[in-house]
Amino acid sequence: MADWGSEIAVGTLQQARLDGVLHTLLDVREPNEVAVCAISDSLCIPMQQVPQHLGELPREHPLVIMCHHGARSDQVAQFLRANGFTNAHNLAGGIDAWAMVVDPEMARY
Repeated sequence: MADWGSEIAVGTLQQARLDGVLHTLLDVREPNEVAVCAISDSLCIPMQQVPQHLGELPREHPLVIMCHHGARSDQVAQFLRANGFTNAHNLAGGIDAWAMVVDPEMARY
């Protein structure tokens, strides 16, 4: 797998998912946001609760963090990297970019 760096584009994530690349997609939006739209198989932990769930997050494969537009998820990715998650990557543009580029049928807010 190519090094994704600190950020991954939605098209790159889509291709990785199609190729079966092992990863965890962490959605740090609030439950009311997740109710509007979500990417299948994502793990939903609101941003403020992430520190309490560090032991549940994988360290052995890529962890892609997303939010609405990418600002909150970037903060979480930085926090995770500072806490030893070397494979933590922010999803550039968040679920809104995913909806525009990958899944135009997805509800947007």
